[in-house]
Amino acid sequence: MSDKENSAPLLLDVTRLIWRRWEGVRPTGIDRICDAWLEHFAPRSQAVIIMRRRQIILPLRASQALFAALIAGGRAGASVATFRRDLILIALRWGWRLLRTLDGKGRYWLNPGHTGLHIPGLAAWVRQSDVRPVYLIHDLIPITHPETCRAGEDAKHTARMLTALQTGAGIIANSQDTLDTLANFASGHGLPLPPACVAWPGYERLQVEPDAAPSSPPHTATFVILGTIEGRKNHAFLLSVWRRMLADLGAQCPQLIIIGRRGWQADDVFATLDTHDFQGKVVEMGALDDAALASILRDARALLFPSLAEGFGMPLIEALAAGIPVIASDLAVFREIAGDVPELLSLDDPIAWMAVVNDYARKGSSRRASQVERLGVFRAPDWRDHFARVYAFLETL
Repeated sequence: MSDKENSAPLLLDVTRLIWRRWEGVRPTGIDRICDAWLEHFAPRSQAVIIMRRRQIILPLRASQALFAALIAGGRAGASVATFRRDLILIALRWGWRLLRTLDGKGRYWLNPGHTGLHIPGLAAWVRQSDVRPVYLIHDLIPITHPETCRAGEDAKHTARMLTALQTGAGIIANSQDTLDTLANFASGHGLPLPPACVAWPGYERLQVEPDAAPSSPPHTATFVILGTIEGRKNHAFLLSVWRRMLADLGAQCPQLIIIGRRGWQADDVFATLDTHDFQGKVVEMGALDDAALASILRDARALLFPSLAEGFGMPLIEALAAGIPVIASDLAVFREIAGDVPELLSLDDPIAWMAVVNDYARKGSSRRASQVERLGVFRAPDWRDHFARVYAFLETL
């Protein structure tokens, strides 16, 4: 084996991105973070792929080809068929080399996606391959809120977190709240927490143009909830609020626009959307491209974010950075990343949500104007700072 085949200074796990690209799934917040790590670390890395029966470090040239295919496949308008063809061509050209075991040579294995960490035998591979894992932990929601996730996800995520704790040379958390939750989990299992740091991820800037023509009638006050319709996003809470407002206000009720594909653990939400007559005051729009999303958000009185749990809260940061007010659940992580800029309300008080939404819906709302003023001093985290923190952390290990 030539040293050139095994000479990159870092190892980068791309397991999650491969299957997400292959399936053509619309990117989530975790996917976008994985993409940012791919763009940043690809020039100095070799690829790692975690499979059920085999873990692979790709040779340098195969890694470069795979990284290029993944980057191209993540661009707007990219074809799933083209990515699949590129991946098959890479496998045909370098597939025989995948049977060979490359040495990690003590390098950092950067894993930004959680995927595959539950596979039995992964810890043995870490030792045998001489890699130093550094895991980016996004959340422990399947463990802390299992009722909001797919069946069996709590056991799988428990296995992932145990792997991270037992094998990690270092842990990077996306928020202090996530790190605190992981520390509590480690303590509960009698395990030490590896060296760790917090590095808030950057965000994708929304191209919102405030001076453009409105996309909805000027007399309609609209509010938006953005993200996959799943249990922990708590669409059910908002629908109950809107039913009460519709009963109280009738035609004067503001409009709720739901953006995002249908997901899991939300059958009650789907049933309500499919059967209840909201008289046009609740509109489900599915997943939208960036241009359509920006157009709707530009006209919204606020983004609504009533989540039961979040590891970070990318939509909140994106909205605030674009100058869009946010009304959200009062989560510790939201206070951590946004302070007192957004309107944070208890989920135990639907009456308060109704009052604030109705206040924001009014033209000349002083409460909304106060948040708009706070938005002027909000500074969103960026990727430059994120990677500076990552590099500084690696230097301490």
